[in-house]
Amino acid sequence: MNHALSIVPVTPIRRLPRHDSEMTSQLLFGEAVELISLHDDWFEVVSVFDGFAGFCPRNQLALVHHDIALQDQVPLVQTWSGIMQVNEAPMHVPLGSALPALLNGEAQWGEYRIRSSSKLIMEGAYPFEDETVRQVAFLFLNAPYLWGGRSVFGLDSNGFVQQVLRFFGKRLPRTVANQSLVGEEVSSLQESCCGDLVFFDQENDQLSHVGLLLNEREVIHVYGKVRIDTIDHMGILNRENFQRMHKLRMIRRLS
Repeated sequence: MNHALSIVPVTPIRRLPRHDSEMTSQLLFGEAVELISLHDDWFEVVSVFDGFAGFCPRNQLALVHHDIALQDQVPLVQTWSGIMQVNEAPMHVPLGSALPALLNGEAQWGEYRIRSSSKLIMEGAYPFEDETVRQVAFLFLNAPYLWGGRSVFGLDSNGFVQQVLRFFGKRLPRTVANQSLVGEEVSSLQESCCGDLVFFDQENDQLSHVGLLLNEREVIHVYGKVRIDTIDHMGILNRENFQRMHKLRMIRRLS
């Protein structure tokens, strides 16, 4: 078998095959990877969801057949924290965790028997409309910032928009730079709508931040935590201290 699923709530993807290496991304419970090579207790992997590569601990992955790993759509946990039974032991998993091969609430992932009692929704089942975009995005409010994170337990700006939009069947790349190439550019905030992606840069003019527009005046993004701030043609205005943070570079609309 050359595919696997995350079998713990959150599996780190690290730059190098060791625990003290930088965490560059994460897999949520049930997310799939292609196995590239084995390095002692670490697999070199490529995420099936977003193509991101790195190293994962071998003992946090369940080996599965590629038919399970490569499913186009899977049920996603719809609540902030879901409960699974993994080989009859309870496990709390984050919002957006995936459950490939689920049938009547159960699945077999290699040596692991999975049972779910959580509220689930199929990936892409939500209509991409203002009300539902806000509904899903607001589930992440106050989740803490974490470099490389992709879950409500801790996430970065690109991880946040990636996870929100997955519920609508829109699969984004992992990095801000690659996300900025998706969709079509919107000319101004006046032409924008709820669900558009907004990208920001720093003093070196490199893209460094992304958020999700709620309307032409409000953006939900990650700055210390997932929060809502004011946006105008210059960038983001912090609602707590009224300071400028992040310079607006572009707006993109997904098809």
